[in-house]
Formats: sequence, structure tokens, C-alpha cells
Amino acid sequence: MRFSTDNYEDMYSQFKWQIPEHYNIGFDACDRWAESDPDRVAIILKTSDSQVSRFSYSNLKAQSDRAASALRAAGIRRGDRVAILMPQRIEAVISHMAIYKLGAIALPLASLFGVDGLQYRLANAGARAIVCDTAGLAKIKQIAGDLPALEIIWCADGADGIAKDFHQQLADANPDFIPVVTNADDPAMMVYTSGTTGQPKGALHAHRVLLGHVPGVEMSHEFFPQPDDLIWTPSDWAWAGGLLNILLAGLRAGVPVLGHAFGKFEPEAAFGLIEEFKVRNMFIAPTALKMMRIVDSPGKRFDLPIRTIMSGGEALGREMFEWGRSELGVTINEIYGQTECNYVLSSCAKIGLSRAGSIGKTVPGHIVAIIDKEGREVKRGELGQIAVKRPDPVMFLEYWDKPDATRDKYVGDWLQTGDQGIMDNDGYVEFVGRDDDVITSAGFRIGPGEIEDCLIAHPAISLAAAVGKPDPMRTEIVKAFVVLNEGFEKTDTLAKELQTYVRVKLSAHEYPREIAFVDEMPLTTTGKVIRRIFRDQVVEEAKAEQQV
Repeated sequence: MRFSTDNYEDMYSQFKWQIPEHYNIGFDACDRWAESDPDRVAIILKTSDSQVSRFSYSNLKAQSDRAASALRAAGIRRGDRVAILMPQRIEAVISHMAIYKLGAIALPLASLFGVDGLQYRLANAGARAIVCDTAGLAKIKQIAGDLPALEIIWCADGADGIAKDFHQQLADANPDFIPVVTNADDPAMMVYTSGTTGQPKGALHAHRVLLGHVPGVEMSHEFFPQPDDLIWTPSDWAWAGGLLNILLAGLRAGVPVLGHAFGKFEPEAAFGLIEEFKVRNMFIAPTALKMMRIVDSPGKRFDLPIRTIMSGGEALGREMFEWGRSELGVTINEIYGQTECNYVLSSCAKIGLSRAGSIGKTVPGHIVAIIDKEGREVKRGELGQIAVKRPDPVMFLEYWDKPDATRDKYVGDWLQTGDQGIMDNDGYVEFVGRDDDVITSAGFRIGPGEIEDCLIAHPAISLAAAVGKPDPMRTEIVKAFVVLNEGFEKTDTLAKELQTYVRVKLSAHEYPREIAFVDEMPLTTTGKVIRRIFRDQVVEEAKAEQQV
């Protein structure tokens, strides 16, 4: 599925999907390479105590075959949901491959989830089994009694109470396993939405979803794979960005995938990791990049062999775009997608498809438009909702057990993303914000991203979030919540300086009329700012002020 041209218009017009009737992620991302190049390195892992291990495709196949046999012997059948709760470690990769080859459905869960978040997802999915580590098991023990469907608990760190030893289960299993024959449209994984608004929903995806990611990966990583490529992300492998964009995409391409569980993300250590393992390709969410920007002169202090950086999940912004070029010598390729339909827009600096403040253009193979509420395409340059036309191989099958929500996701043949954007005359798309994030002030519709981007350009600010606060005269005013860099104090003088800064640099109608200093940003497990928390806060503030 490699591109045969470096001209975008030709890439788009000539592209045709090649989705076979029968397709299995486990075979394609593991067994295929184990048969053709068994010693090829699949996974490189660095543990928290700095131990480094390398795993070949043949090793990954042997271990996942045993895991699939063990799960089958334990009663797991085709279509059963099997949860994976652990950070970046080899047992997570083995489990994914085994589940796919067994025809079951993988349910990746982020290690940062608390017991309430885990209980909701496991109960909603009706998960019959879970593979976890010690930290995850401690949480599962608290809720296992409320999960009647959960029958099998394996711990990668050894047997402990209700959990059996994962590695012992594999050691006792039949080493011979033949993957089940799955159709490309058969369910393979269920990834829960990040829950920035309301309860998260389980987005059920088919095996074809991995093939659907290939054009976007090739585009954003500039004709990936290339000789000596090595790919990494600090993002948890439990969400679409870490799992599909990096882990499974890298394995399928035969490119070594680096894994390291940071616990808490450390920007300085991230640069050290890139240098140590000669990481060439990476996916880093905008929030993590903003944290890395604080590190002093990384381009001079570290030997960084970076070929490509891809970023998505939130708007990157002009400030981070320019920082990547000036400090790292790389144009960060921004991408766009969501849990239900990922990787449909992308930049590709190598062919000149890159603009500061823009996501990029439609990835070949997909049809993306800006639509109004009735599902009609709006004119170029007009604000509307980003939408993707079905059918599409990256598009989810359904929301688990939520037929009404699945139906409401579409208007006609357009999948509604809930994200506001503008497509210009050249086909570049600018992300404005979630429907709920767009601020209406004095007749203007204002996206929070541009304000946040402007604020983090100020030397005092490391992170920023902008929301609309109800106002009787203007409908809403812009209120910004900011996290300060070290060496700066929370003062009224600084707040006024920030307001003037945005007014002068951006616009008089977009500057934040209120500034609030916070110690940290509320983030989802995928690194997105949960603006809903701030929106709820300012609504209560406005109510209280009107009562005075």
C-alpha cells in the first residue's frame, strides 16, 4: 500500500483501497514477519530500572500463540472481550496479538484509570478476562465483586490472590496455535472514547482498521518505513493514538517499536530516550510537546536523529510548529482523527504539504468535508463541522450497546466528528475546536486553540486552556486558565500583561477578559485538556455573580 508518487494530487486521485475479504491484525502485524524474517526486531523495551530487552517477531509469535491457546483453554471464544490493563511492556503486546488471532475483542485500558473508570468500562463491555500488572490488579481487586462477567484475571507480575500468573499460563499452554480465519469486517478491538463530554463510549473497530491507518502513517511519517526507522510514543498503548498510530502500525511495517513506561512524563528523560535509542519517528501529543518545549536547548544538548514527528489529539498551533523547526530541525506533521474514525487528515512536510496553524489535507483513501447541521457541505472558508464519509476502513462499527448513539453519530452518509473546522481553497483544514468548545462572544465565534497558542508563546506560560464564560451582554466572554513556568508568580500585574499580550498579538475581540492561574491542567488519559471542567466552573461563577 506504498505511495508511488510524491505529488499529493496524484497520491489522492490514484489511491485505491486493497482490503482483502479475510484479514487478521495478529497475523499481519506479527506472524507474517515471523515467517519471512523471524529474527527481525519487533519490540525494544526499557524498564524503569534501565534494563533493555529486545524481542523478535518469532519470539512474539511463539508467546502470543501460547497466550491464545491458554485463553482458549480458559474458555475465551470468538467475540469475547478481553481487557489489557498495563503500561508499555511486552505482555501487553503479546496479549494484543493473542486476542486478535483468537478472534476475540481486545479492550485496551489505560493504566491511569481509577477504579470507577475501570469498573464502568469493564462492566459496559462485559469483559470476561483481563491481563494486568500489579498496579492494575490492586484496582481490579476493589471492583471484581461488582463485575460478574469477569472470570479470568491474569497478572504479568505473578499470581496474587484472585489473579493467576500470566507467564505460568503461557508456559503450560499448547505452543501450537492456528489463528482463526477472520473477515476484515469482523470486530477486533474496542477503544473507549476519552470522555471529554459525558460518559465514555466503546467504539468497536474491525480488523480492517489497521489497514485503514496505513496511508496516514505513510504520509505523516514521510513515506514510512525508511531504512533505520525506529518508532516511539510516550502515549499509552491503550488509546487509539498509541495503539494504532504507533504500536500496531510499526509492527505491521516491520519497524522496531520502542516502549518505555514513564509513569509521569518527564520531558528531559524523553529527549534522553530519543538520543539513547536513536529514535527516528515519533508520535507526541501537543500537550507533551509543550512540556518538552520547556527543556533548555534540546537540539544542542542531545544528539537527536529525528526524521519525523507526528502530533495530534488537539490542535498543535503555530507556536509549537515554529518551535519544532527552530529547536529540533523538524517540521512537525499534524494529523487529525478521533477514536471513532482516526487518521483522516495529515500534513507531510517532505512534499510541501504543511502550514502553520493547519492540520493538513485529507489523507488519500478518505473523504473529508466541512458540513452544516443538515449534512450539507459548506463553502470553502466557512466554519462548519469536520465530517468523514462512509464507508471507510478506519470508521468504527458501532458504539457498544448504544444503537441510538451510533445512529446519532451520522447525518446521511457523513460521520459527524463534533469538531468545528474550516477548509480553505487549497484543501487545508484548520481545527477550531469541539462544538462545545467554540466560544460565542459579541457575535463572534472564537476557537480556543488560537488563544491558547498565543498564551503559551508568552515566556511565563507552559499550558493554557480557554473557555467561554456566560455573560449577559456579550453572550460569553473568554476566560483563560494558565499554568505558569518556574520563576513566575501569580499576580494581577502578570494577568493584565497576559491580556494585553493576547490583545496585541491576536485580536481585541479574542483576548481573555479574565485570567485564572492554576497549578495543573486537568487532562484525559490521552493528554487532552478537559475543558468541560473549566466550562462547568465558569458557569457556576457566572450564576454566583448574577446573584450578587
